[in-house]
Amino acid sequence: MLEEAESVLRQDPVMAALVERHDPYDEPNWNEFERLCISIINQQLSTASAAAVRERVFELFRGEVTPEAVLEAEDEALRSAGLSRSKVEYVRNAARAFQERDYTREGLADHSADEVIDLLTEIKGIGEWTARMYLLFVLERPDVLPLGDLAVRRGIEQLYGNGSEELTRAEMREIAEAWRPYRSVATRYIWAEYESA
Repeated sequence: MLEEAESVLRQDPVMAALVERHDPYDEPNWNEFERLCISIINQQLSTASAAAVRERVFELFRGEVTPEAVLEAEDEALRSAGLSRSKVEYVRNAARAFQERDYTREGLADHSADEVIDLLTEIKGIGEWTARMYLLFVLERPDVLPLGDLAVRRGIEQLYGNGSEELTRAEMREIAEAWRPYRSVATRYIWAEYESA
């Protein structure tokens, strides 16, 4: 898919430059539950703060975060790793949900993006942003454009704006039309560029 996506994205000169500069798929091979926990950790935190908390949480679980381990962990240990009270509750809610239902790629393969969002947002602490991160990073759906993400919006503005006024979400969607049906891949390149700036 990546090769095909990149050939579509290269038709946009701005995106073509990002394809040359970055490898947005260079990341650890986290499983579905770990990835959801990471999205919960990332909620409303800067990239650097989120990375520091993630590292401490993974250290706490000796590198493998499972629903069982999260449910067995002491609140105090999770709080010491940097999770707020509400995020401790949210990762526990996610752990219970994973024990009750199959949220893996295979388990959600027949669900549309909207159905996945509906299912995930039933879990307290999982909002639409986190659900879209799950679609993009875990289920690897090819055409997700998460404009609820501040870094994505800022990245698009830096790359495509004129610097004097903010782009509206409608304008961003219009820019992203050129990336269909691979807006997820484009999003990863935008993040990579934004984080390297």
